[in-house]
Amino acid sequence: MPSHLLPVASPSVPAQGGSSRERTADEEPQAVRFAGLKLVHAALRRDLARLPNALRLIQPGEDEKGAALLRHWNFVTTMLTCHHEQQDTRIWPIVSRFAPELRLLLNWLEADHHNLDHSFTRVTTLVRIASRDAGSVWPVAYAIEDLAARLETHLRIEERQLLPRMERVFTENSRVGSLSELLDVLHVAGGPGTADALAWLLDGVEPATVERLVADCDDEVARHWPHWQATYQRCTAPLWGTPESWDVAGD
Repeated sequence: MPSHLLPVASPSVPAQGGSSRERTADEEPQAVRFAGLKLVHAALRRDLARLPNALRLIQPGEDEKGAALLRHWNFVTTMLTCHHEQQDTRIWPIVSRFAPELRLLLNWLEADHHNLDHSFTRVTTLVRIASRDAGSVWPVAYAIEDLAARLETHLRIEERQLLPRMERVFTENSRVGSLSELLDVLHVAGGPGTADALAWLLDGVEPATVERLVADCDDEVARHWPHWQATYQRCTAPLWGTPESWDVAGD
């Protein structure tokens, strides 16, 4: 993977629904540890679950929808490669230094990142074809579902075998694996801008958690966030409907 390129519930992944209890006025909101990693994992699961169905619904002549799905797929793929660079170049070396017993696992994860990147590149070619040919959407949708299952195995290994150890390696206020670090990686890599990345990462996250994460960003982000969120929802709604329609579908 070129260096400049750096899209079962996860442990402590920001909730995708209502909170289990309300926070009292005297309680301080808790920071989300390794928020950059956990938000990417949740967003990847979310979109890889709904992209195949959105693809299957494309009808002949819906070229604009096909093009929009291809753009979103390319965005997801770019976010994935940037996520991998955040891990391979910024996080894994530190973990390897302070927890040398994890080096074999880290080496396997890095190698699997390369394999996943190649798999996503191959599926991108298929999605490009399906976006222009409604007759091919079903097999391509199955290919995305197979890839999602392959990625799920990787994510579970990180979450179950690595994140608990990382909590003992890094202090609670460490920037390693944070949302702000991920946004820095995207900026350096020339990846998606803060507005698009943040709206994608926080799509469907519990409002209280969103408020906390946005508050941890700089003043410009906090000021523009409502506009970024509304723009993202307006642009993606044609792909899979509005949040209200998802609630109805899930009932």
